[in-house]
Amino acid sequence: MIRVVDKLLLFLYSIVIGIISVVFACVGFAWINESLSIDFIETLYSNSNYLIALAIVGIVLFLISLRFFVVSLSRSTVSSQSVDQRTEYGDIRISIETMENLALKAAMKIRGVKDLKARVKATDTGMDIVLRTVVDGEVSIPQLTEEIQISVKNYLEEITGIPVTNVSVYIANIIQTNTIKSRVE
Repeated sequence: MIRVVDKLLLFLYSIVIGIISVVFACVGFAWINESLSIDFIETLYSNSNYLIALAIVGIVLFLISLRFFVVSLSRSTVSSQSVDQRTEYGDIRISIETMENLALKAAMKIRGVKDLKARVKATDTGMDIVLRTVVDGEVSIPQLTEEIQISVKNYLEEITGIPVTNVSVYIANIIQTNTIKSRVE
């Protein structure tokens, strides 16, 4: 939630600073004539409502600036998601992205798999893996999906030592292989 608020503040801050910079550029190139500038400033000073609004805008912009200054100096505590393991020698952290790449590597070794995407979710009991794939139309889908599930589960458990609780395979489409039939005349 805080990140959304910070992004909104940055958006508004950028717009205000952009408008101020355009006004300064116009004054610098003398595109805004001097009498118009003086009339505008006199109007601001003659009406106390304008002065209060200008003071509030200035304070808000200053507070937003302070917020961005603090955010820029603070260390980011958000790290990429990972699976943590404790061993007798210390802690091991394996990123979810690494798990996804390992799942892709294991599944791509299987004949008939053409296009593949993986999503890994860490749970308390282990890892849940969802694979989305396009397969060759010449292979039995139930046999292929079972082979993918076994291969991915065994490979990830062997490489990472983390139990895999579920491997779901979603067949998104099939690709027909082009077989060239010779023509006899």
